Amino acid sequence: MRQFAKTILLSACALIAFGGVALSAQQKVAIIDVQKAILETAEIKKAQADLEAKYKPRQDEFDAAQKEMAAIQNQLDSQAATLTPAQGAELQGKLQMSQRRVQRMQEDLQAAIGRDRDAILSQVGQRMQAVVTKIASAKDLDVLIDVSNAVYFKPALDITTEAVTAYDKAHPPS
Repeated sequence: MRQFAKTILLSACALIAFGGVALSAQQKVAIIDVQKAILETAEIKKAQADLEAKYKPRQDEFDAAQKEMAAIQNQLDSQAATLTPAQGAELQGKLQMSQRRVQRMQEDLQAAIGRDRDAILSQVGQRMQAVVTKIASAKDLDVLIDVSNAVYFKPALDITTEAVTAYDKAHPPS
């Protein structure tokens, strides 16, 4: 029985000794805020301005339709006591048509902007992945962790700004 206990104790000591060797090896780790990196690229900033310019006429049309709907609602509210039932029904019908039109315009506009935004973000995301992989390789990193998965890290480990700079250099906005 003593021999067995002695064997277990020696085995435990060996594991601790060899485990300590493995733990003492330096691991190169860095942190990146991928979402922030993507949103801070010059390409995304230009794409945002382009999207705003592209959809400005539709946004203006939507705003005008909303004002028209509000005007009908105000007319209905302010003149409710003086309107005949037929006039009230007519205004109510106009209001409902205007509400449906505004809702349809809003849904169409949001869908169009969403499709364009998603396409741009997908393209930039793929490019950013390549840039980040290149940086990690150049720095001989063992692990690169997104900031959303980190509980704590030293600011010196953050390579977000470096990734944005490298991305802008590799993919200047056209």
